[in-house]
Amino acid sequence: MARSRKTHPSKMPRGGKFLIKHFVLSFFIFFVSAIFPAGKGRTDRAVTLSRVIRVSVLLGLVLFLISLVSMLVGPSHIGTVSLLKVFFPGLFGGEIVLPDMEKTILFSIRLPRIIFAGLVGAALAAAGVVFQGLLRNPLADPYILGISGGSAVGAIIAIISGASALPFGTPGLSFLGALLTIILVYGIARTNRELQSNTLLLAGVIVNAFFSAVIMFLVSVSSNTNLHSIMFWLMGDLSLVVGEDIPVIASFMMAGFVVMYIYARHLNLIVTGEETAMQLGVDVEKTKKILFLVASLVTAAAVSVSGIIGFVGLIIPHIMRMLLGSDHRLLLPASLLFGASFLIAADTVARTIMAPAELPVGVITALCGAPYFIYLLRRRIV
Repeated sequence: MARSRKTHPSKMPRGGKFLIKHFVLSFFIFFVSAIFPAGKGRTDRAVTLSRVIRVSVLLGLVLFLISLVSMLVGPSHIGTVSLLKVFFPGLFGGEIVLPDMEKTILFSIRLPRIIFAGLVGAALAAAGVVFQGLLRNPLADPYILGISGGSAVGAIIAIISGASALPFGTPGLSFLGALLTIILVYGIARTNRELQSNTLLLAGVIVNAFFSAVIMFLVSVSSNTNLHSIMFWLMGDLSLVVGEDIPVIASFMMAGFVVMYIYARHLNLIVTGEETAMQLGVDVEKTKKILFLVASLVTAAAVSVSGIIGFVGLIIPHIMRMLLGSDHRLLLPASLLFGASFLIAADTVARTIMAPAELPVGVITALCGAPYFIYLLRRRIV
């Protein structure tokens, strides 16, 4: 049923623009306040179960509110009342009937994309926490180990060969490329049955450089019809999400997070020093291998379905560490929830700022991450 209020398809409604402006402003204020060092009273507090629950509930509420705003905003106008009818039916009473167009936009387009963006953001942020802890390098992120390069090679091969037309064609080959990269990096870094952190970092950098050269070669020999798909994938693209794929992706990523959280206390001890951790009864080598493999697989799963979205695994752990401290029992769930919120917000801006055209979400995350990267360098934390 057509709405009485006409909306030009190439222009965003005034309400949507108003929400975006205030949403971006609020998010920017929170982001700026987060990069300044938090006081000792905030970060040095003991981590208890009640504190973890309180922080998780608060960040979960932030995630829910950002998701609601994201569902309201878009080239096609959805009224606030229509959205409230869906999530709070008790406020309106009686039978809730939405126009078919609004149902399609809300449940077949926007909601799956929001859930998908949240899953990818949570996975990348949680993996970033683990990699920074394992490597004891504040600038480590899920891509520094070459996983993105291997995943990109697999995806580009799928696009060029036409395998992308098959179900799970591009994600399947992308995940296979990432998996082979993990095996390669692990094999290089593993010496005398030990996993050396410095060797792991160098192996990832070298493998990533090699795959970057392969990517440039494949792009140079591909046809013009494939270049657009390849470039969007390399910059991160969440527009091709299919609702039926979400349960598979969610179960895979959440299983990885559970394993990460089980080893959160061990990771705390490893960060303080491997010798200290061994003296306190931690099997350091076993813990490092498990966390490296789990974090790498979670990253591979996220990259294989979303493309390369940079900086999420770098900036989110830092923001949460400055606000909440470095205890991984709190840092992991906080980064997971805020990473989901951050990527949903970034994707909302990417799909609306130039509506009806869309930007790759990786462009927005890079615009946020690059200044933050410079900030970290200026603080001389490398």
